[in-house]
Amino acid sequence: MLQLRPATPADVEMILGLIRELADFEQLLQEVSADAATLDKHLFGEPARAEVLMAEVAGETAGFALFFHNFSTFLGKPGLYLEDLYVRPAFRGRGYGRTIMQHMARLALERGCGRLEWWVLDWNEAAIRFYRSLGAVAMQDWTVQRVSGEALFRLAQDPPE
Repeated sequence: MLQLRPATPADVEMILGLIRELADFEQLLQEVSADAATLDKHLFGEPARAEVLMAEVAGETAGFALFFHNFSTFLGKPGLYLEDLYVRPAFRGRGYGRTIMQHMARLALERGCGRLEWWVLDWNEAAIRFYRSLGAVAMQDWTVQRVSGEALFRLAQDPPE
């Protein structure tokens, strides 16, 4: 039976391992620069920047969900943003992903959130089918924008024109 619990600082190494497993699956392992100290600081420091839900079966880690609050100006309410949902291959096909998402939906409602949202890679057809089965709707009119790395540094440093 799947057990869900909030992560503790003792889980940091496992969380980092799960992040790497997910990144490898997504063909993005080269993008992972997180380390245990950074995760510990941001997940369990003051203030905590994100939360992690650990999923376990018979004491073995089956997966995790990492999430944080955002805010919708249109709704005037907070939301939950699911940064990562990962169920290890040996545990897939048992309904654990659905159980985690149901828990996330209940948590969002308990916290007064107006929505639960996340991104999915466009090539991950199995995940897209899974999310559609939950009632998720693609945001077709929106394009993700990002400034990071050197571009973020330059943007912060460049004087206005």
